[in-house]
Amino acid sequence: MDAFQTFRGVVATLERANVDTDQIIPKQFLKSIERTGFGPGLFYDWRYLKDGSPDPAFELNDPLRAGASVLVAGNNFGCGSSREHAVWAVQQYGFKAVIAPWRSSGEERIPGFADIFKNNAYGNGLLVIELSADEVQWIFEAATGRRIEATVDLAAQVVRVHAEEEREFKFEITPDVKEKLLSGLDAIGLTLAHEADIAAFEARHDVYMPDGGE
Repeated sequence: MDAFQTFRGVVATLERANVDTDQIIPKQFLKSIERTGFGPGLFYDWRYLKDGSPDPAFELNDPLRAGASVLVAGNNFGCGSSREHAVWAVQQYGFKAVIAPWRSSGEERIPGFADIFKNNAYGNGLLVIELSADEVQWIFEAATGRRIEATVDLAAQVVRVHAEEEREFKFEITPDVKEKLLSGLDAIGLTLAHEADIAAFEARHDVYMPDGGE
């Protein structure tokens, strides 16, 4: 995967919670054995009318969102099945980062993203960012009827939203995931980066089990 770099891009909003993987990439697009070509199927049942023409009422079809690379959605984004194709579709449509809010319901914390989707995203170089519900609501309102942009800076763990009022939001990410995304290395790649150390360790140790081992 490519190393994640700071970028500035147009913001697209999808003010819906519990967007599941069946809506992100419907089942009819899962027949391919390739890992490419899923962008056109992203949100297919929402993006298109029955005659195949774009639905003008769907958020991503708004001309103000053309060329968007930052998607802002509701909480629990990516719930449902574990299909990795959902992440591929989001990326291949053109999104480099997805923002969603966490919220609390009594003592329960509802995450911005389903765990499997989040892990698949990190494994493919897609940055997912959790902000508070109030922060995401501010972005939704700032983007209403306007074309706005945001700068995503993973190294600084900051999202800067460029709207009529410019605001900056800090986000959390675990150090190991941050390192993977910034380096463009998955778990195997990070291991291979220490190949010389591993080889030296193996050279210092007997690879055979001691007498009496089975």
